[in-house]
Amino acid sequence: MGKTENMSRREFVSRAGLLAAAGTMGFDETRAGFKMEKSMKTIRIRNVSSNFEREPLHPYRFKGSAITDSWQAVAMLESDAGIKATGLATQGVLWSDSGVFAAHSESAGNALMYAMSERALQMIKGQSFTNPVQLMEDLLPEVLDYGRKITGNPNLRKTFALNALVCVDNAVWILYARENNIMQFDDLVPAEYKPGLSYRHEKVASIPAFSVGTSAERIRQAAEEGYFIMKLKTGSAGTQQEMIEKDIAFLTAVHEAIGHFETPYTRNGKIPYYFDANGRYEKKETLLRFLDHAGKIGALDQIAVIEEPFEESNETFVGDLGVRIAADESAHTVEDAAHRIELGYSAIAVKAIAKTLSMTMKITQLAYEKKVPCFCADLTVNPILVDWNKNVAARLQPFPGMSVGLQETNGHQYYKNWDKLMSYHPGSNGSWARTQKGVYITDETFYAQSGGILLPSAHYDDLFIPKE
Repeated sequence: MGKTENMSRREFVSRAGLLAAAGTMGFDETRAGFKMEKSMKTIRIRNVSSNFEREPLHPYRFKGSAITDSWQAVAMLESDAGIKATGLATQGVLWSDSGVFAAHSESAGNALMYAMSERALQMIKGQSFTNPVQLMEDLLPEVLDYGRKITGNPNLRKTFALNALVCVDNAVWILYARENNIMQFDDLVPAEYKPGLSYRHEKVASIPAFSVGTSAERIRQAAEEGYFIMKLKTGSAGTQQEMIEKDIAFLTAVHEAIGHFETPYTRNGKIPYYFDANGRYEKKETLLRFLDHAGKIGALDQIAVIEEPFEESNETFVGDLGVRIAADESAHTVEDAAHRIELGYSAIAVKAIAKTLSMTMKITQLAYEKKVPCFCADLTVNPILVDWNKNVAARLQPFPGMSVGLQETNGHQYYKNWDKLMSYHPGSNGSWARTQKGVYITDETFYAQSGGILLPSAHYDDLFIPKE
């Protein structure tokens, strides 16, 4: 089968899949965006390129390991019209597949993911598209298959492939916007995904993240700086018995340090706790010990959400734990998110900056229809990607018990050169770009300028100017 014929087959399968999904969700073909597509330009990609920059980190510890080096992958696309677009991604090897991280050096794991981004670019060179979501649907299965071959891991997680596709996906969306004279994020969103991204928060919580082993005093300091919700990593290193003892001690210390703080952004006026165990708990009984202790010390009603307590393969029902359990890594795709909801997961951490904007739109729409709240989690991304995430966070329906949008953003804590990265952001002077007393101000200027994400970044564009 020739390349053109093969691509046509994939396009047919993809379109059929979109129609099937639209049917199961109660949409007809017109509402599923196909009429809109016909009015959009057919864009042919005539040239592609890629590059990356390595950024040193202060060690960020989770999943029993740590990352110290962050690769910023950059994809460049050029259309037949000569219009260019660059898209960014921060690679998260440990987050997306800890098996790959453990099997290779940190740099080798990043190189494998980068190779998958490059493979995706080569696949779309010379191809045409009208709908970025459909293009990503076409790419994902083959990029995942390629990743399984080069990593030697037949069980490579889909999030690893999605993470590799982020820079490509972002470049595709920017190219799509420029070709169709789209100036704002709201106009980028296809009709079938608009309901899930229709809210407009005036503020979005800026949620810092604290790795396993962080002192309660450091967390108290953050609360004094105005942060009212913080991501607290649990799942301490060691055996399950050692882990739960450390996690219980950590919970006690945190509650003593900040449990009495007040905030205007929650219904009960108390600081909410957001725990992330990154799949470290092997049994439901162990998590129940953590929750029982929370009840004993009066902290249970302040636990807003516990993210990914179990490994993805653990099919334990979590809808009877008495607290909201969120899916993150395990909700790779919209189908996976639907399955997690069936298992009792009552929140989803969405990551446009780690699973592609295209896939995130699908997940947020499903969650909207199922009345499952979402919030945006980080991948320790650069400042431009913070605003890709913020555009989603600002449009999600309110999280129960809270009056602002929710977005984790921890890059300022872990990048050694955060200020330098901030200077690359074309919207860095925007009123929305920096945390103010624990929140981002997402006012009318933020929405009018889409957080600056559709503007060119001179630094990243310059990576593709031929050097003399």
